[in-house]
Amino acid sequence: MGVSLTFVVVAAGLLAPWLAPNDPFAVDGPPLASPSGRYPMGTDALGRDLFSGIIFGARTAVIVAGITGIIVLVVGLLVGTVSGYIGGRVDDLLMRITEFFQVIPRFFTAIIVIALFGPGLDRLVLVLGFTSWSLLARVIRSEVLSLREREFVEAARADGASHVRIMTRELLPNAIPAAMVFVGLIMAQVLLIEASLGFLGLGDPNAMSWGFLASQAQQFLRVAWWMSVFPGLAIIVAVLGLNLLGDAVTDQVGGRR
Repeated sequence: MGVSLTFVVVAAGLLAPWLAPNDPFAVDGPPLASPSGRYPMGTDALGRDLFSGIIFGARTAVIVAGITGIIVLVVGLLVGTVSGYIGGRVDDLLMRITEFFQVIPRFFTAIIVIALFGPGLDRLVLVLGFTSWSLLARVIRSEVLSLREREFVEAARADGASHVRIMTRELLPNAIPAAMVFVGLIMAQVLLIEASLGFLGLGDPNAMSWGFLASQAQQFLRVAWWMSVFPGLAIIVAVLGLNLLGDAVTDQVGGRR
């Protein structure tokens, strides 16, 4: 179920230019038109096609969550692996840095950055990526601490393998499954943050967002139910898919152990 929902969102985001019948910002029909054959999800107050907005909103969500997930994975794996394997003062230093980033409120940090430098997906991705890796780093450190004394690691040391080789060839492949569980959960949180910023009008004005669509529906809840229902469902499907995918990976990893 989680794989299916996530696949639908990712496919919609990647194929948005071909799936969306209209430009999401273009006025293409009558305002507040209810769902019909021509407009499957109706139109908004300006006559913009809501279905096209939902599809391009998926594209924005995939870009933000995907790139943020990559940053989180790279930084979290690097910090967690080095901290857990090297230990000592290096471990203490890296964990103090990790704790500092762990207490940074991501949502309010994103608001401050947008206020100072203006809205933009590039700034949002960087802020969310470099403030979301701390939990993953701690998880990877715990995994490495339990793995570094295993027989296969001792065998690699006895064989003369370097520290870098042990970390990249022996420890990382065994720690990545646990990392992917948390990356999925972090990406779901990132989606909610991006939607919340869009709802507050702090999203990229050049990129369609589910949060922006939901914010436009506030004044028309009684006369145009579709304006709030479809963006809300899109957010629910994306977040639920990532959470179910994380649960499935957790069960699979736990079964192997």
